[in-house]
Amino acid sequence: MAYTSINSPTDYFNAKLYTGNGSTQSITGVGFQPDWVWIKDRNNITNHMVFDSVRSTGKELHTQNADSETTQANTLTTFGSDGFSLGSNSDVNNSSQNFVSWNWLAGGTASSNSNGSITSSVSTNTTSGFSIVSYTGAGGNQTVGHGLGVVPSVIIVKARSTGGDWTSYHSTLGNTKFLRLNSTIAAATQSTYWQDTDPTSSVFSVGNAGDVNTSSGTHIAYCFAEKKGFSKFGSYTGNGNADGTFVYTGFSPSFVIVKKTNATGNWVMFDNKRNTFNVVDKRLASNLGDDEGISDRLDFLSNGWKFRSTATNVNGSDSFIYMAFAESPFTTSTGVPTTAR
Repeated sequence: MAYTSINSPTDYFNAKLYTGNGSTQSITGVGFQPDWVWIKDRNNITNHMVFDSVRSTGKELHTQNADSETTQANTLTTFGSDGFSLGSNSDVNNSSQNFVSWNWLAGGTASSNSNGSITSSVSTNTTSGFSIVSYTGAGGNQTVGHGLGVVPSVIIVKARSTGGDWTSYHSTLGNTKFLRLNSTIAAATQSTYWQDTDPTSSVFSVGNAGDVNTSSGTHIAYCFAEKKGFSKFGSYTGNGNADGTFVYTGFSPSFVIVKKTNATGNWVMFDNKRNTFNVVDKRLASNLGDDEGISDRLDFLSNGWKFRSTATNVNGSDSFIYMAFAESPFTTSTGVPTTAR
């Protein structure tokens, strides 16, 4: 069996930098028509702006808070064949300011999925293991079809029509635990989120918690299954040392999110476009609207990353989970190894 089926990870995920112009502009160079676009102003304290093709253009969510979905016509106006177009909204296009966008390819137009007790609308890319799932809550214990065909490792759910936390499932924590993408909280136990039930290859379970299953309320879920050479969703233990922990992924990373689980800590985000060579030290946090900081140093390697910092948010003597996506696999499907930075 080949090491990976994805030789070009940038066909499915890519970070793209751009400069705002305060008017309208088209951002190209993503490499595909994205279905999920996550934008952050790097220079200012602003919202994280999240858009997807299932909810359609102009409908924004903010990862740093629990607000309900809002609609603004002058934010993301088009999902284009090689990127996206923007209006004049300052959170996505502030004049002369630097922005980063993280872009994922799902499956385009959503299809109805009746695998769960709740019928969902799903845009799925089974090759890269990513789906966007829209559903209306029914209250009580329910299941929702995710369309991946394999068991997801990460599920992030956000209530749209009402306020609610970004409730997050991570397979290394198990089905009794949850995190919140908009919060520093440690992993907590609550049966009303996932019913203490593992997701299957067709559905994930939700309880009666309003964040994931408000009766008659709309919700969106982003689901990820691990794909060798492209994505990895795991855990590690920090060592609190400047000669830090090495985390093996099997690929050279392009985007990494790290979260402490045994105590409070930020969701720290690194990518290969804001730092094009080592060390990687430009960080944002999904739970903060802060501008970009420089700290929490690490090196992106050909098969993972190594911390170069004692920073407690990423390499304290604690337990951590991570989400990681590839720039290039360690070895391609034809056996060619990737090179280090």
